[in-house]
Amino acid sequence: MARARSSGDALAALLALSGAVAVIAGAYGTHGASGKAAEWLSTGSLYQIVHAVAGLAILARSRGTAALFLLGMTVFAGTLYAMAFGAPRWLGAITPIGGLSLILGWMWLAMGYLKGK
Repeated sequence: MARARSSGDALAALLALSGAVAVIAGAYGTHGASGKAAEWLSTGSLYQIVHAVAGLAILARSRGTAALFLLGMTVFAGTLYAMAFGAPRWLGAITPIGGLSLILGWMWLAMGYLKGK
């Protein structure tokens, strides 16, 4: 009998796919883009890959942290990627919201450890 998929499985799959997107963005930033676009792709890729790996590493312990990481990297890296491909620069004003989500994820994780959870 097949095991029912849990929301943790879906979150893990999204985190893993996010890692793949980070590698693609980083590769394109290195080999296909130039100037500010290359910088945005590089920065987004770095933050995305770090948080994809961290999210997968702590998923069993803290789904909330993993979800905040996924949200944060999607907004943070996503707005940088969009601008790299020609989206309006006002999206840069939204990028820090993703960064805040990443910070909150790390704080949530720290609180969990401090509380012994």
